[in-house]
Amino acid sequence: MPTILFLLNTSYLLALLGLTLHRTHLLSILICVEGMMLIIYLMVAVLISSTNTPTIAMLPILLLALSACEASSGLALLVATSRTHGTDHMKTLNLLKC
Repeated sequence: MPTILFLLNTSYLLALLGLTLHRTHLLSILICVEGMMLIIYLMVAVLISSTNTPTIAMLPILLLALSACEASSGLALLVATSRTHGTDHMKTLNLLKC
Protein backbone atom coordinates (compact mmCIF):
# COMPACT_ATOMS: atom_id res chain seq x y z
CA MET A 1 0.00 0.00 0.00
CA PRO A 2 2.76 2.58 0.64
CA THR A 3 3.92 2.13 -2.96
CA ILE A 4 0.50 3.14 -4.26
CA LEU A 5 0.41 6.18 -2.00
CA PHE A 6 3.93 7.16 -3.07
CA LEU A 7 2.94 6.93 -6.73
CA LEU A 8 -0.22 8.95 -6.15
CA ASN A 9 1.68 11.63 -4.23
CA THR A 10 4.32 11.79 -6.94
CA SER A 11 1.73 12.09 -9.68
CA TYR A 12 -0.06 14.83 -7.72
CA LEU A 13 3.19 16.76 -7.44
CA LEU A 14 3.82 16.30 -11.16
CA ALA A 15 0.35 17.67 -11.95
CA LEU A 16 1.03 20.60 -9.63
CA LEU A 17 4.36 21.17 -11.37
CA GLY A 18 2.60 21.09 -14.73
CA LEU A 19 0.11 23.62 -13.41
CA THR A 20 2.88 26.00 -12.42
CA LEU A 21 4.92 25.56 -15.60
CA HIS A 22 2.15 25.65 -18.23
CA ARG A 23 0.32 28.83 -17.29
CA THR A 24 -0.05 30.37 -20.72
CA HIS A 25 -3.12 28.54 -22.04
CA LEU A 26 -6.37 27.99 -20.19
CA LEU A 27 -6.84 24.50 -21.64
CA SER A 28 -3.51 23.26 -20.25
CA ILE A 29 -4.42 24.66 -16.83
CA LEU A 30 -7.79 22.90 -16.93
CA ILE A 31 -6.13 19.60 -17.86
CA CYS A 32 -3.68 19.87 -14.96
CA VAL A 33 -6.44 20.74 -12.49
CA GLU A 34 -8.54 17.81 -13.71
CA GLY A 35 -5.54 15.52 -13.26
CA MET A 36 -5.11 16.79 -9.72
CA MET A 37 -8.78 16.16 -8.95
CA LEU A 38 -8.55 12.64 -10.36
CA ILE A 39 -5.52 11.91 -8.19
CA ILE A 40 -7.32 13.25 -5.12
CA TYR A 41 -10.25 10.98 -5.99
CA LEU A 42 -7.91 7.99 -6.20
CA MET A 43 -6.27 8.90 -2.89
CA VAL A 44 -9.63 9.08 -1.14
CA ALA A 45 -10.71 5.78 -2.69
CA VAL A 46 -7.49 4.09 -1.52
CA LEU A 47 -7.96 5.57 1.95
CA ILE A 48 -11.53 4.29 2.18
CA SER A 49 -10.60 0.83 0.94
CA SER A 50 -7.63 0.52 3.29
CA THR A 51 -9.46 1.68 6.42
CA ASN A 52 -12.78 -0.07 5.69
CA THR A 53 -14.88 2.88 6.83
CA PRO A 54 -18.28 2.84 5.14
CA THR A 55 -19.34 6.13 6.72
CA ILE A 56 -17.33 8.22 4.25
CA ALA A 57 -18.00 6.03 1.22
CA MET A 58 -19.92 8.83 -0.52
CA LEU A 59 -16.93 11.18 -0.50
CA PRO A 60 -15.43 9.95 -3.82
CA ILE A 61 -18.77 10.42 -5.57
CA LEU A 62 -18.99 13.94 -4.15
CA LEU A 63 -15.47 14.68 -5.40
CA LEU A 64 -16.38 13.44 -8.87
CA ALA A 65 -19.46 15.66 -8.92
CA LEU A 66 -17.44 18.70 -7.85
CA SER A 67 -14.76 18.01 -10.46
CA ALA A 68 -17.45 17.71 -13.15
CA CYS A 69 -18.84 21.11 -12.11
CA GLU A 70 -15.35 22.57 -12.17
CA ALA A 71 -14.69 21.16 -15.62
CA SER A 72 -17.95 22.47 -17.04
CA SER A 73 -17.43 25.97 -15.68
CA GLY A 74 -13.83 25.98 -16.91
CA LEU A 75 -14.86 24.87 -20.38
CA ALA A 76 -17.62 27.48 -20.45
CA LEU A 77 -15.04 30.13 -19.60
CA LEU A 78 -12.75 28.74 -22.30
CA VAL A 79 -15.49 28.90 -24.93
CA ALA A 80 -16.51 32.42 -23.90
CA THR A 81 -12.92 33.63 -24.03
CA SER A 82 -12.12 32.02 -27.35
CA ARG A 83 -15.31 33.37 -28.94
CA THR A 84 -14.76 36.94 -27.85
CA HIS A 85 -10.98 37.19 -28.12
CA GLY A 86 -10.04 34.36 -30.48
CA THR A 87 -7.47 32.87 -28.11
CA ASP A 88 -7.23 31.01 -24.82
CA HIS A 89 -4.21 32.79 -23.39
CA MET A 90 -4.42 33.60 -19.72
CA LYS A 91 -3.55 37.24 -20.39
CA THR A 92 -6.96 37.74 -22.00
CA LEU A 93 -8.80 36.63 -18.85
CA ASN A 94 -7.93 39.96 -17.24
CA LEU A 95 -10.24 41.56 -19.80
CA LEU A 96 -13.24 39.58 -18.52
CA LYS A 97 -13.30 41.27 -15.11
CA CYS A 98 -16.37 43.34 -14.29
